[in-house]
Amino acid sequence: MNSASAGGAPDGSVIRRESPRPDLLAFEIKDKITKADIEWMSARTDEAMQALDKIDMLIIMSNYEGSDLGATFDGYAASVKVRSVAHIRRYVVVGAPAFAKAMINLSGFVMPVETKTFDLEDEPAAWAWLAQDPSAAS
Repeated sequence: MNSASAGGAPDGSVIRRESPRPDLLAFEIKDKITKADIEWMSARTDEAMQALDKIDMLIIMSNYEGSDLGATFDGYAASVKVRSVAHIRRYVVVGAPAFAKAMINLSGFVMPVETKTFDLEDEPAAWAWLAQDPSAAS
């Protein structure tokens, strides 16, 4: 495994954060998301979904500056996103911009994925919420 797949995308805009359990994927977005970033994140998510039936996902937007057009319309990322609905239990985003926060919270009503957002300063609360038993996390 090369350093890009272990720690972050090749250009370093997205890194994988340490997680207390294998079924919790945690990523930090530190810049503008590129096509390489979204493909790297999608590959890590795809690997986890193939290895484990159900996963939780945490995205920390510590310095999100948008995404490149290539990242927005990446075919592989779109296919992983569609398949993820059957595998992701809880999807938590910390530090999402207001428009993204509204979309994330709304998606929790229409998809079988439990979604939650936290402000950036509340990152410890997000980790604590994810540490709960999934049946008690509501």
